[in-house]
Amino acid sequence: MKRSDFSFDLPAGLIAQTPTPGRSASRLLVTPPQGDFEDRKFSDLPDYLSAGDVLVVNDTRVLPARFYGKKDSGGRVEFLLERVEQDNVFLAQTRSSKKLKENALVSLDRGTAVRFLGRQGPFSRFRLLADQPLETLLETIGHMPLPPYIRRQDERADQSRYQTVYAEQPGAVAAPTAGLHFDQALLARIQAAGVDVASVTLHVGAGTFKPVLVDDIRQHKMHTERFSLSQQSADRIHAARERGGRIVAVGTTTVRVLESAMQRKGELRACSGETDIFIYPGYRFSSVDVLLTNFHLPESTLLMMVCAFAGMDRVLAAYEHAVRERYRFFSYGDAMLLYHREAP
Repeated sequence: MKRSDFSFDLPAGLIAQTPTPGRSASRLLVTPPQGDFEDRKFSDLPDYLSAGDVLVVNDTRVLPARFYGKKDSGGRVEFLLERVEQDNVFLAQTRSSKKLKENALVSLDRGTAVRFLGRQGPFSRFRLLADQPLETLLETIGHMPLPPYIRRQDERADQSRYQTVYAEQPGAVAAPTAGLHFDQALLARIQAAGVDVASVTLHVGAGTFKPVLVDDIRQHKMHTERFSLSQQSADRIHAARERGGRIVAVGTTTVRVLESAMQRKGELRACSGETDIFIYPGYRFSSVDVLLTNFHLPESTLLMMVCAFAGMDRVLAAYEHAVRERYRFFSYGDAMLLYHREAP
């Protein structure tokens, strides 16, 4: 299967640069396995859920992971945090006029500095020279890490809007964007209708934007991301299955957790760790019946996963419809509701 099989034409004007005024005011393209597509509002989502279903969300919290520093020469360094390790050691993508030398110091705001420890794969490794945790420092010096296709500086409003209303576990450097459409009122309506809500955690890394560079997609090497599935959430998902309800995954990151757990345990049981699961057409899903997701980049691994779930021809036809009807694309864009390709 070729990378070009997942290409489509997208006018630049359809790439959303700002969120809608209200979270649930975005649009929702409903894509059943057969029949016509339905153009709805996201606030109509409860119409497509049933009592007994379980909505599974990713409760990761986005860190203000973009920050800036200066070398002794005065040159500027831009950091995009990937993850924090022990003893305030962290991995980051960096941009600067010249390559950093090992042990070089970079000054940050608030009188702090970091030391460059060397390269680790595609990332640079640093140690923060301060007593406070890096996550705490970022609350004062960091910027929300908007994706590269949002061509503006982050604003105050992004601190809340590039974050789901149920975000609890800090560690992501990109938002699980399908969840950005939910507000508390909509979640209350969903639960009042008898739909359970369970949470998993996957800390989305900057690697989610890594392009597929090989023609044969089977040769692509996926990035790794940290995840966890609690016993409580596993029990809620099992309970939904037993009562005949559906598993409705909010976002591709949630799918990564559930399918990774199935691969490790053979069933949905509590587990945590790192996953580099790569889902593309031909993959057999074990844990998801319905997928709520945003529109993804051409030739991306996320689009490949969605095509695997709902069927390649069906998904690409839905994308053509979305372009024709001028849906908003990517992180701050609209959403689509997809059913498993083998659903009745």
